[in-house]
Parts: sequence; structure tokens; C-alpha cells
Amino acid sequence: MAAVTRGSFNALRVLLTQQYRRCFRPQNLRLSRTLQPAASRWDRNLQTFSSRTLHSAAARRGAVVQFKLSDIGEGIMEVTVKEWYVKEGDRVSQFDSICEVQSDKASVTITSRYDGVIRKLYYDVDGTALVGKPLVDIETESGSELSHEEDVVETPAMAQEEHTHQEIKGHKTQATPAVRRLAMENNIKLSEVVGTGKDGRILKEDILNFLAKQTGAILPPTPLFQEIQTPDPAPAAPAARPVSTPAGVKPPHTTPKPIFTGKDVTEPLKGFHKAMMKTMTAALKIPHFGYCDEVDLSRLVVLRSELKPVAERRGVKLSYMPFFIKAASLGLLHFPILNSSLDEGCQNITYKASHNVGLAMDTSQGLLVPNVKNVQSLSVLEIAQELNRLQALGAAGQLGQAELSGGTFTLSNIGSIGGTYAKPVILPPEVAIGALGKIQVLPRFDGGGHVTRAHIMKVSWSADHRIIDGATMCRFSNLWREYLENPASMVLDLK
Repeated sequence: MAAVTRGSFNALRVLLTQQYRRCFRPQNLRLSRTLQPAASRWDRNLQTFSSRTLHSAAARRGAVVQFKLSDIGEGIMEVTVKEWYVKEGDRVSQFDSICEVQSDKASVTITSRYDGVIRKLYYDVDGTALVGKPLVDIETESGSELSHEEDVVETPAMAQEEHTHQEIKGHKTQATPAVRRLAMENNIKLSEVVGTGKDGRILKEDILNFLAKQTGAILPPTPLFQEIQTPDPAPAAPAARPVSTPAGVKPPHTTPKPIFTGKDVTEPLKGFHKAMMKTMTAALKIPHFGYCDEVDLSRLVVLRSELKPVAERRGVKLSYMPFFIKAASLGLLHFPILNSSLDEGCQNITYKASHNVGLAMDTSQGLLVPNVKNVQSLSVLEIAQELNRLQALGAAGQLGQAELSGGTFTLSNIGSIGGTYAKPVILPPEVAIGALGKIQVLPRFDGGGHVTRAHIMKVSWSADHRIIDGATMCRFSNLWREYLENPASMVLDLK
């Protein structure tokens, strides 16, 4: 704009100068005396107006704005910078991702409000940034609107309510900056992706699913439950056999040697580790009652094998966990005290209407417990679909406060890693939690006294013994086990 204005003024000045010079020709001497004052006034006015305009444009172009970290909510006063998406000297546009920060509750992506150039980064990776303090300095361009409003924070929770419009082929595609960045990194056109969010909004899992269909990859992390069986040893390829190792001789397993730095390292607790410290410290105040049992899942294994291809045709990956969650919800209808909470003064019990069943998930960020909301109103397939979404968010490190808060009952899938029995720790303000071991094929006696193959899973329960007695926990476990050992019985209680 400034360049166009400056060019127009220069052209106008040339025309006036030519007219001014013509006024001094002998044949136009009398006319020149009349036009000279006007031309001089025009020239001075144009110089003054042009100077002011150029000065204003230069001021706007050179303005450096301190980009501050806004209030994320939940009383959070500091966050850890996990990744910078820009460096000093990079050019950014409005809504471009600046960095990803992590609090003790969730990870959020900070996006730019201005068009300009990054001039300074105030924190290193893993540095602690304070709310209200500058994150970066941005030298804004003339087209940016300079304001003192707070910076844009794009959280997974906000992504469900707020969105950014992007023009693609004549229509507006709704997607957040993080989603557009993911699509750009994988050379995916948003116009080719079908959004499953509200009002057709494209979510991050839509991009992941679209990418999986193109590459044939399976994007969700390790399956929630898997049968642990000893596989037959596969013969090694001749080309991969070491020269010094004879054929048929298995090379010894090599374990990487630990690296000793020679000195102790002390670092402060940050992010989710800090949140886990607070939660587990509060859990120490709860007297835990433990109860263990085993469940024969042989019939459920057959049922799941029949329903798995049906779910895949609908675009849903069906594991055992949706059945476990639904069976727990049906049991909570009979034992609502297990879906309650106790106030800090231990004077009142609140019975929760919604069954928000949490799932302890091992992610790259540590232990997280997202939850499936309103399980009592969902079908097994709908629960599986929601679990697929939570797994995709966990793999991408995008689990937000909306997914991590509001849980009323928890199941831990420790069996997906290994182990049989466990001693789960209650997550306050909840009052019960279950830990599910790995599914093993073990010999068991049938009704006729014959030894048969059975798919056995161990389960370990912990309950708040201040309000839950052992008999209640035992009866709930028996009902939950009955639903899983005879999955057809679940049909009678489904609503």
C-alpha cells in the first residue's frame, strides 16, 4: 500500500514539475506568475503528506510486538515449552503455529495473531514460560492489526468449539491451525478430507485416518489388549545370517549397554510428571481396599472375532476394551456408589449421573487418563469409535483438558504392556479403579471335568474403603465378570 501511494505521489510530482517548468517559458511568462504559487503549494503539500504517510507506514512495518502467553485457564500459571515451530528470522502469518506448551493438565498449541518476522525467542525447549510474560517478539508487517489483545491459544478443547475457516476451491473448510499444519506436512489437501467434527469440522484424527487409508498404515498405538502367546520362531533369512554364525544356531541376544555419565543429574518436576505427583500424593490419603479375580473370556474372544470385520467395514477398530467398559457401566447401574465421589471434608457423597469411564493410557508424554463420556448412553461400537479417537489424540500428543477431565470411574489396561495382577491407585475424587492383566491361553477344566483351552484375564480392583465395603466391590466384580463370560447376557440390560 505504501509503495503504491509513494509511486502515485512521485508521478503526480513529475506532472506538476513539468507544468511548473512550462510556466517559465517566455511565451508563458505571464501565466507562470499566476501558476507558480499554486504549484509551490501543491509541491509542499505533497511532500508533507507523502512524508507523513511514509513515516506512518515505516512505523507500522517496523513495530515489534511482544507476543505474550495468555491465561490458559484451570489456575495454570506456568507451562513448559515442549517444541518451537519457528526460529528467529522466520516469517509467520496469522494463525500459524508458534510453539507447543505443556501444563500439568494438557498440551496446547500457541498460534500467532500477527503477520511478521520472529525477532526473539524468550525460552529454550523445556524452559518454563510464565502466563502474562512474552513468548516471542514479532516485527509486524503493515497489514497486521496491532492490538494489545492476548495471543491465540489453540487447545484441543477449543478445537471442539472454535475453529478457523480456510478457503479451498470456493468453499470454506473448517480446521484448526494444528490440523492445517499436519495436512501440509503430509501433502494432504483439506478439500479431499471428510470432516467428522461439528458442522463438518476437520479434526486431527480425520487427517490421520485419511493418511492411513493412503498408506495402509495402522496409526493407533499399541492395541489396548492383545493375547500373549509364544510365537513359533521364524527362520532367519540367509542374507541376514552373520558370517560367523552357523546355520540353525540362534545368535545370542545383545542388550544395549547402559551409558554412565559419571555424575548425578537433578531436574525439576514438570508437566504431567508434576500433575502425577500431586494426584498420587492426594491418593495416599485414601485407604485402599484391594480385590482380585480372573475372568474366562473364551466366549467374548469368539464374539469379538465375529464382530471385528463388521466394525472394520464401518471404519472402527474393535478391541476388547469397549466390552470391558460397557460391562462396567452396566454394573455401575446396580452399584452406583462405585460411580460417586467424596468431598474433602468426608461429609457428603455425590452420586454421578454420567458414567465417564477413564482409560489409563501409556503415551510419549507419560501416564494419561482420558475418559469416554456418558458410557451409559453409548453402544459398544460407539465406545470403540471414541476409543479410536482418544488413541489417535494420545499418539499425536493432543489430548486436551476436555478428554482428561470429568472422569468418574477408571480402568487401567496394564495388560497391553504385560503382567497379570496389579495394585491400582485410585484417582481422586473417584472412589474405584480396576487394573486388567494380559489375556493368556491357559488350561482350565470345563463342566465335564475335561481340560480345555481358555482365554483367561486377571483383574485387580481398588476401592475407597471409607465408603465402599469389600462385599460391594466383590458383588460388582462378579456381575462384571458374568457379563464378559456370557456376553449374550449384556443384551438383556442394554438400553
